[in-house]
Amino acid sequence: MGRVERALRERLGAGERLFFLLSDPERPLGPEVVARFEEAGADALLVGGSLNITPYDVDEYIQRLRGAGVRLPVVLFPGGLSNLSREADAILFMTLLNSVDPYWLIGAQVAAAPLVKKLGLEAIPTGYLIVGHGGAAGHVGRAMPVPYENSYIVAAYAAAAELLGLRFLYLEAGSGAPRPLPAEAVRAAKQGGPGLVIVAGGGIRSVEAARSLLDAGADALVVGTLAERDPDAALDILATVKHR
Repeated sequence: MGRVERALRERLGAGERLFFLLSDPERPLGPEVVARFEEAGADALLVGGSLNITPYDVDEYIQRLRGAGVRLPVVLFPGGLSNLSREADAILFMTLLNSVDPYWLIGAQVAAAPLVKKLGLEAIPTGYLIVGHGGAAGHVGRAMPVPYENSYIVAAYAAAAELLGLRFLYLEAGSGAPRPLPAEAVRAAKQGGPGLVIVAGGGIRSVEAARSLLDAGADALVVGTLAERDPDAALDILATVKHR
């Protein structure tokens, strides 16, 4: 376990919940916006997710953040091999658990693993599970999203992820999803994989939605689209996470 994951787990062990800010390099959050979230207590910046970028774009973006004084840990949230960057601190080394395409289950990971080692990135073994709407991630990843109303399936995936030795489970309704991830999906994941760090994202637009996911047992919330459109509203969600 590397430095970034260890620090996150220490905060969880102290009773905190985590807030991850998500920035897509194709439409990146400016350094001044990221700095506001860092000052307010965000735990990490997730970078990636887009197909329409190169490693140079990711490198340049992280360098620009560092040059502006941002010191928040940068964790790659890869949408493919083009999202890898030596400038990051860590990577969510993910497998898309409900994809029907072997590439997203293991092929991309085999291609990425030697590069992750060569770049010296800290890898955080993560299961990625798309629920409900799915958005672009579901389409590109050829996922079969778990229906909103069938959370018992989420519990089975969580149990499988834990038995396979994964350490994080990222539940996603899809970027900009019309409905947020249901709290019952988080509750089911926590029951199925009690040893996993449960990360919830996609469509979180209000304090009420955030509080529902936290009450269900989410260890971390991810906010991206809202931070692009209304940083103040996203900061209210961060405050909810940190002042429970």
